[in-house]
Amino acid sequence: MATTKKLTASEEVIMQIIWKLEQGFAQDIMSEIPEPKPPYNTTLSVVKALERKGYVGHETFGKANRYYPLVSKEEYSRSLLGRVVSNYFNNSLSSLVSAFTEDHSISDKELQELERLVETAKRSNR
Repeated sequence: MATTKKLTASEEVIMQIIWKLEQGFAQDIMSEIPEPKPPYNTTLSVVKALERKGYVGHETFGKANRYYPLVSKEEYSRSLLGRVVSNYFNNSLSSLVSAFTEDHSISDKELQELERLVETAKRSNR
């Protein structure tokens, strides 16, 4: 992954929008922000922070910048999940899965999918 710097809540909101748009100008990003919208300059400050952290790049067209993600949503999701497993589940994936199964928030279909994934992983590790 290009970066491992943690995102703030407001940075995550903007990144979700940029991932959804795939690319966009500041006005495009602003139009996707839910109400109550922050001021335009605040949004641009968040986008600039994302650039400094290596999550977003831009192309300049005259006086306007078109922003695009440098880190995919999948890359960020894996990194975030890794931090959660490390910080809250003692680096144990089984503890994470156990937390879901113990409170019954995981469906039978999801359990079957997990079993399939585990079997596939076992075969590929041989």
